[in-house]
Amino acid sequence: MATRHEVTGAGGLRLAAWEYGGPVAAGPGAPAGAGPPADAGRDRAVRADARAASGVALAAGRPAADGAAEPRPGMLLLHGLLGRASHWAATARRLAPHYRALALDQRGHGHSGKPDGPYTPEAYVRDAIAAIEQLDLGPVTLVGHSMGALTAWQCAARRPDLVAAVVICDMRASALGETGQREWAEWLASWPLPFATLGDVRQWFGVADPWADPPDPVRGDFFAEVMSEREDGWRPMYEPAHLLGSRDPWIRDAHWDELARVHCPALVVRGPAGELGRAEAQEMVRVLPRGRYAEIADAGHLAPWDQPEVWVETLERFVGEALAEREAAGSA
Repeated sequence: MATRHEVTGAGGLRLAAWEYGGPVAAGPGAPAGAGPPADAGRDRAVRADARAASGVALAAGRPAADGAAEPRPGMLLLHGLLGRASHWAATARRLAPHYRALALDQRGHGHSGKPDGPYTPEAYVRDAIAAIEQLDLGPVTLVGHSMGALTAWQCAARRPDLVAAVVICDMRASALGETGQREWAEWLASWPLPFATLGDVRQWFGVADPWADPPDPVRGDFFAEVMSEREDGWRPMYEPAHLLGSRDPWIRDAHWDELARVHCPALVVRGPAGELGRAEAQEMVRVLPRGRYAEIADAGHLAPWDQPEVWVETLERFVGEALAEREAAGSA
């Protein structure tokens, strides 16, 4: 089961946040350990009128009372570029007994609005802050993968009152450079769209794509999750131009200064085959005032899906320690 929460983010854009229920067996097209895609036609929408601090209206969904003696700490899971909220379903379900874990379809992705723009770090941060405030998640643990990790630490730097802890998974703080953007544009143009079947999606992204080296079925499943069926076949739930626009600020801008302003506990996570090198990851930990480091063996850029059990264990350990430290400091 998935509950959809309607959020109005920056500029009045409608966003979808998802709260996942009990365990569901993985279905075709889902990353390892994940449940079925968050299909809007099957999910129950919960809406309640609210207003953001910025004056932007938002419909904030609230979970039914579960009889717990204490409210569960809030957690917001932020996917990366090319992702969607349902990629976090397995993680959210595992954490649900102890945390109120929601995943946000970021602008231009999943079931959220897909405007022509803006796709800037500022817009992503404002969206996330609106979700935190109006879904009553603060002080929240922000868990981000790739682009979502950048949004997470920027939120923590700008609104420390809202953020209790941050998890940064495989995202660099240094600028990427023009070469990477050109390679991305060429790669997006190489996709053989539309795909006839989801099996073709998995075959392309997991085997045939030159970027899938070596072949990686987890990668194939990951991309199958972000496809939707159209009249002519299967196409991604985002526009390539929007993806390139989101990457523009990463080309020229580094984000070390914002890392240094994250004063809550922050965990930097990487896999040996990922995009974040060990030296840069350890430098990020050094720059973070309360930084910590974790490496997930036999994992790459998709570490949470390459090794889902180790990922959840790493997450639970860090968040438990971070919140215990916060509670101890508050009672001192």
